[in-house]
Amino acid sequence: MDTRLSGDVIVVGGGVIGLATAVVLAERGLRVRVWTRDPVERTTSAVAGALWWPYHIEPMVSARAWALRSLEIYEELAERPGETGVRLVDGILGETDLDEVEGWAAGRLVGLRRTTAHEYGAGTGVRARLPLIDMSAYLPWLRRRLLRAGGTVEERTVTDLAEAEAPVVVNCTGLDAGRLAADPSVRPVRGQLVVVENPGIDTWLVSTGPDGETAYLFPHAGRLVLGGTAQDDVWSLEPDPKVAEAIVRRCAALRPEVAGARILEHRVGLRPVRGTVRLERAELPDGRTVVHHYGHGGAGVTVAWGCAEEAAGLVLPAAS
Repeated sequence: MDTRLSGDVIVVGGGVIGLATAVVLAERGLRVRVWTRDPVERTTSAVAGALWWPYHIEPMVSARAWALRSLEIYEELAERPGETGVRLVDGILGETDLDEVEGWAAGRLVGLRRTTAHEYGAGTGVRARLPLIDMSAYLPWLRRRLLRAGGTVEERTVTDLAEAEAPVVVNCTGLDAGRLAADPSVRPVRGQLVVVENPGIDTWLVSTGPDGETAYLFPHAGRLVLGGTAQDDVWSLEPDPKVAEAIVRRCAALRPEVAGARILEHRVGLRPVRGTVRLERAELPDGRTVVHHYGHGGAGVTVAWGCAEEAAGLVLPAAS
């Protein structure tokens, strides 16, 4: 089947995984439509802290390969930060061993080294310059790139993947895949963020305390994103004031100037976690091809491009 003449691909899901996959397919010559329940700016991806790092995702070996491929692309996009929302920013990842990081990312991370006690007194850590993505700019940029490649984006709620009338359907529905793909292994891990005015912090920091609670600070122009939480199997999208207070308190313990920063916004998102990412070709009941591409947990932004290219490899044989 020649999709250039007879049909197209419908990507269901307009988050970062769906958009990146659609861009790769469209730029390889396919006619691509994205169906998204929510506007791109209101998907789960829009809530992401969006520091490049493979977090809360399995299988880790594949995730790291996808992440390193994505890193190449983010480094290119960081040359145009005002357009793409991608910057390379220095920061510290606490409770992390340099040897372990070098085991999979040796030679690829700019400025990678152990932290000094002066830089991070809470314990062992590494310092590196990593992509930090402003999702409020990046998601609209991805959509524009898709449109330039001839793709389209339509806001549409899907109750059954069979509704997507195309030769090939790509299922990038994240948490909704539990219902649409009848996959009970998909579950939410709730994340809550607090956005405050930036008091002058220009480096990022991720730290895990003795109680296992994580604190992170991600600087953007005029604002600072504070996190975070990882609440298993919690579906609520309502910000919890007590959780917000705890987030600010943990972050202020690391950077005292945060304590007096004016709160601009509260955000909540549900990470689509699965035992492992599902990336495979299957069939719909009527025999059409579906490529399942979901379960990226808290690392969707980190692995998006590498994963999208692998997904495209599954789509193209079925579409030819």
